[in-house]
Amino acid sequence: MLSLAVGPLALPLAPLLLALALAVALLVLRLVAPRAQREALAGSLWLALALGLLVARLLHVLRHLDAYAHSPAAVLDVRDGGWLAPAGVTAALAVLLVRVAAHPAWRRPLAWSAAAGLLVWLAAGEAVLVRQSRQAQLPALALAPLEAGAPASLPALRDGRPLVVNLWASWCGPCRAEMPAFAAAQLREQGVRFVFVNQGESAAVARAWLAREGLNLRDVYLDRASALGPAVGSPALPTTLFVDAGGQRIGAHVGALNEAALRVRLQALQAR
Repeated sequence: MLSLAVGPLALPLAPLLLALALAVALLVLRLVAPRAQREALAGSLWLALALGLLVARLLHVLRHLDAYAHSPAAVLDVRDGGWLAPAGVTAALAVLLVRVAAHPAWRRPLAWSAAAGLLVWLAAGEAVLVRQSRQAQLPALALAPLEAGAPASLPALRDGRPLVVNLWASWCGPCRAEMPAFAAAQLREQGVRFVFVNQGESAAVARAWLAREGLNLRDVYLDRASALGPAVGSPALPTTLFVDAGGQRIGAHVGALNEAALRVRLQALQAR
């Protein structure tokens, strides 16, 4: 599972798991902390979270500075999933240790609440990884080529190169925003095969939009039943799958990918 459907919305799981962990930490804090200290202790948790996220983002950007150098504005686009989680957790725990050092009476409530939140985050993340591992193989759904040709499945489209599969639709704003970066990457990265699977639209609609935007994409396929998204665990668009040369899905992203984030993902994919 990559995203969670809530009514008409499909939300990526990563921020939802973090919000769940924070909610559990705050709940435990209310249960174990004296009433007079709850507001200050909750402020410490929020501060730890904020600084942890900041450190996780900055260190990720520094680690991939060459990719972000091509599009510096992408540093601010936190939707791209670029975080160095271990660094963020370390920074958050350091903040809490500093707060405990200044207020020794806070040790027990902060320790219990932080431990509960971290445990929920790790356990939920592990459960998601286990479920995703069961969906590591590409589904053998028949996809119709946009241009002439016989239907083909994703496993049949593998050609020995790493594979990037992008699920999109012309009505999807984030899909439209990221498509120029994917088009440029398809031209640039000859060692990776890109497959673009339109969800639920006709050939005429998909072809007209690509022509209007001046996007000369190769390997565009149609999934008229919109079956591929649910099959890979994501009803949300856009969804992008990263598959190694052996056919195993090693990564996925729900939401728009900017140029820098796409470069980072491709570097990791080709390094395997």
